[in-house]
Amino acid sequence: MLGNHSSSAIVAVSDIDRARTFYRDTLGLELESEFMGHVLTFRTGRTKLNVYRSDAAGTNRANAVVWGVGDDVEAIVATLKAKGVVFEHYPEMDRTGDIHVSGEMKTVWFKDPDGNILHLNNM
Repeated sequence: MLGNHSSSAIVAVSDIDRARTFYRDTLGLELESEFMGHVLTFRTGRTKLNVYRSDAAGTNRANAVVWGVGDDVEAIVATLKAKGVVFEHYPEMDRTGDIHVSGEMKTVWFKDPDGNILHLNNM
C-alpha cells in the first residue's frame, strides 16, 4: 500500500527563523519552499525535510531525522563542529572523538536549537 510512495521527515520547531538559519546555514540544506512563514521544506538528497512551527517543538526524546552519509561522516562531523554544533556523547557506547563506533558502524547525534535529535551514520 504505502511501499510505492515516497515519504519525508517532519520536525517541529518553536522559532521558524532560527530553524531556517540552522537547517540552511549550519546543516547546508537547500531551502526548497516556504509556506505561509510557518512551514519550510528543505531538499536533503532524494528526499525532503519539512520543518514547521509548533508549540510541541523539542518534546520528542528520540531520533527525529537520520542521514546515511557513508564515508563522509568524519568530514561532515568536522565541518559541523567548526560551525558550533555540539555532539551528544553516550557513555555506554565506544567513541572516538565525537563519533560513536560499533564495529564498522560510525554514528553521531546532535540537536537542533529546539532539542530535536538529529543523527548521522556511515551506512
